[in-house]
Amino acid sequence: MLRPGSAKTFADYANQVFIPYVMQTLQNVSHRLNVVCDCYRSDSLKAFTRERRRLEKRKRVTPETVLPSQWGSFLRVDANKTQLFAFLARYLLTVQSEKLIVTIDHTNLSPCNHEEADTRMMLYLAHAAEHCRRILIRTVDTDVVVLSVTAMTRHPHLQLWIAMGAGKDFRYIAAHDISKVLGVAKAQCLPLFHSFTGCDTVSCFNGIGKKTAWEVWSKCDHVTATFQKLCCAPFELTANDMSVLERFVTLLYDRGSNCHDVNSSRKYMFTKTGRQIENIPPTSEALFQHCKRAIYQGGHIWSQAHERQPVLPDPSDWGWQFMDRQWQPFWTVLPQASLTCRELMKCACKKECRSKRCKCNKAGLKCTALCSCVCGTDFLVQHPVQAFNTN
Repeated sequence: MLRPGSAKTFADYANQVFIPYVMQTLQNVSHRLNVVCDCYRSDSLKAFTRERRRLEKRKRVTPETVLPSQWGSFLRVDANKTQLFAFLARYLLTVQSEKLIVTIDHTNLSPCNHEEADTRMMLYLAHAAEHCRRILIRTVDTDVVVLSVTAMTRHPHLQLWIAMGAGKDFRYIAAHDISKVLGVAKAQCLPLFHSFTGCDTVSCFNGIGKKTAWEVWSKCDHVTATFQKLCCAPFELTANDMSVLERFVTLLYDRGSNCHDVNSSRKYMFTKTGRQIENIPPTSEALFQHCKRAIYQGGHIWSQAHERQPVLPDPSDWGWQFMDRQWQPFWTVLPQASLTCRELMKCACKKECRSKRCKCNKAGLKCTALCSCVCGTDFLVQHPVQAFNTN
């Protein structure tokens, strides 16, 4: 959002900052300019991430209202942004210009039920691509870059440039060139990869960044087919899909791992490498719910970005639950370890635990699958269900 600069009131902001920026941009546009903004809904999946913003004060937006001293804090409140966008839209209608644009056909653009500007931009892009050969999108959001690269698989004739960032980080990105380099398969499933590795509505893997995930993906070509299937036909998450994704997640945490499922990887990393619990892969049940949320965002929402009224399934079928009047992630069907395990302890004995130095013996506990000793191995064989719950 444009900064107020020396503007004192919202009328000043519209007349001195927003309108001049729009008019200046129009001088460099040969066909049309679309100004797109978000919608803020009470039942949004993003509501739980905006919870902390409710502490900020709501401010009434009128021409005479003095601009808030903390512009960033003002924009953290959804109601403030809703008022501001409506206010600026009304001001745009009063602009006197030599260019008169009359739209007589809205069938491809409205009514539109998109919540976010990210996807709404892709809808306008699809419409503009019917008449234009070169398009520029201005954004500061990585999601828009991802969706733009994918959109090029539907519009291979188009040149799509992204004006990304601000200040010293500002740059132009050629989405059409990136799409060609990636190839159709990877470009199509890029939204699924993006949501799977963490976005606004899907948690990331602790300590695993996008760069690490990309490097692993580059060496695991077989994952592409699964990503593509779940992105283009997101109707079912099968056991075969989970097998591929579990192996992929295992490699995210340990590229040299021989484990093919996350539960085995968790046990090995926790008992043999000494990693802390927050630095090992999630359980298979938690990963299953994570995958469903990633598919809902990448396969259902983002894959229909070019549609006016995308048809979305019930979020409760895709890793979400409605609690306290808002959607919240449904993390796992397994009980929390802190509620089911009175003691979380493991020993590092090499053989059988007979000495008093054994942590488990000292605590009067039996060894489990978490222990490095042979007793722990026997426990895994004799108590497979308990061992699974421990994982």
